[in-house]
Amino acid sequence: MRLGKNIGRYCGESIDIDAVLQDIDQTIADKGWHKDRIRLQTITGANTTDFIAYRRGLTNPRNRIYISTGIHGDEPAGPLATLQLLRENNWPKDAAIWLCPCLNLTGFPHNRRENFAGIDLNRDYRHLQTEEVRTHVSWLGEQPTFDITLCLHEDWESHGFYLFEQNPDHKSSFAEKIISAVEEVCPIDRSNEIEGWPAQGGIIRPGVDPDERPQWPESIYLIKNKTRLAYTLEAPSDFPLNVRIASLIAGVRCVLDTI
Repeated sequence: MRLGKNIGRYCGESIDIDAVLQDIDQTIADKGWHKDRIRLQTITGANTTDFIAYRRGLTNPRNRIYISTGIHGDEPAGPLATLQLLRENNWPKDAAIWLCPCLNLTGFPHNRRENFAGIDLNRDYRHLQTEEVRTHVSWLGEQPTFDITLCLHEDWESHGFYLFEQNPDHKSSFAEKIISAVEEVCPIDRSNEIEGWPAQGGIIRPGVDPDERPQWPESIYLIKNKTRLAYTLEAPSDFPLNVRIASLIAGVRCVLDTI
């Protein structure tokens, strides 16, 4: 059941993002991950001010999977789900993984969506006005293309879990499988319209032309430049935190097990 805490915005739990990132570092030590760390020169308002990403590479992987989270500082379930997945350490043996555990380092200390300057980073992937997004895009440019991308989010208004699917080439879809897996641990938002988009069974397939969008979220940048199959997983942030974490883990695990 919804908790009724979110009134006009997210009013739930916050996390110590520095402690979570430290836990992630300790968890993956000596487990074959490579860490990329890039200093962000103009960022203030957080103890950790570096862009951090991890790569678990193979010479000839069957699949390349990209996972990101923490782009909104009022969405704690994503970084915590990532930490739990790393603790489980159950990755496909024939897949390479790229992982960005926190894209908005300065939002989490204030438990707010935007960065320290009040900018929503998830609307900056077309014009690249922020150092965080410019650095992320520069790093992405050095990586190969991905077979599938997963962006982990929360929605403070939603009635349950839902997802966006970007699949312009009509590849085999994971959407229904993800919904079925998540439904075992979290309610699904089955509204006919979510966030202004037509929805069916918790699935939104916007089918938009990126060139017609004045602003790009991360997923649009990815579908334009790095992949042809992108999912944004939205946990309902007015539900208990453990339910939100479980829903994101179930969605990611469904893809990892299926692919």
